[in-house]
Amino acid sequence: MEKYIKSARLRTLPLSVSGIIVGSALANHQFYETYIFWLAIFTAISFQILSNYANDYGDGVKGTDNNRQGEKRLVASGDISPNQMKKVIIITSIISVLISLILIYVAFGKDNFLYSLVFFVMSVISIISAIKYTVGKSAYGYSGFGDIFVFVFFGLVAVVGSYFLFTKQVDFSVFLPAFSVGLLSTSVLNLNNMRDRINDKKANKNTLVVKIGMKSAKKYHYFLIIFSLLFAVLYSVFHYENIKQFIFVIAYIPLIKHLIFVKKNKEEVLFDGELKKVGLSTFLFSILFGVGQIL
Repeated sequence: MEKYIKSARLRTLPLSVSGIIVGSALANHQFYETYIFWLAIFTAISFQILSNYANDYGDGVKGTDNNRQGEKRLVASGDISPNQMKKVIIITSIISVLISLILIYVAFGKDNFLYSLVFFVMSVISIISAIKYTVGKSAYGYSGFGDIFVFVFFGLVAVVGSYFLFTKQVDFSVFLPAFSVGLLSTSVLNLNNMRDRINDKKANKNTLVVKIGMKSAKKYHYFLIIFSLLFAVLYSVFHYENIKQFIFVIAYIPLIKHLIFVKKNKEEVLFDGELKKVGLSTFLFSILFGVGQIL
């Protein structure tokens, strides 16, 4: 059991729920007391764990993780066999579907069949996308499209989707903080890919970093974090009530320090130590942004 917990990579879970926190806070100031919020949290966590298992399997069987930097992967190391991981992926997929169905029923009941259908289809697409990131010959993570996946699902789907679960409507201004979470989440992936650039290139994993090179990847990284701040500020300006709404800026203090490190760093392996900082800063942003909406 311990090896499966390790392969689930629990350190990635705070990032996976950041969008849910932001979208829920925008929709309902008492969001943390609702079944919808907690079921959405569990759904996001199940998708993230599924994605982590699938990535471990996909990169492991392709040999991509044989010489990777950072945290050890279990299929590549032989601690978990490919067949064992396949079974875990199937079980986790079933659990994810079940939690999603419960969430959909609690949010929409029997009277909103169309909404229920749309969210069920989105859940299925999320599961397929989580698996296809590294699994199979057409894995899109090997073609440089992983950034789009992270931006859409961690940002737009998580924030706007959770907002809709509460309100049953779309407020287009909510896309601004959704962009913020999506960009911050994508910066974590970009940082991961900068760390793994050399190994990924050898393994023919053509991430965006491999395609554009380290110099451009760093500029892209600056863009992701700086524009995430601008979109959050823009939303708060449009919906200004008091200065407390800008408390989320605190989360950008470590992120600015991080950007200085990225600019100066010349050893790609050292990016590994920054992953936790950016992931936790994104989680801190979501908490502070939510608090700013409640105060």
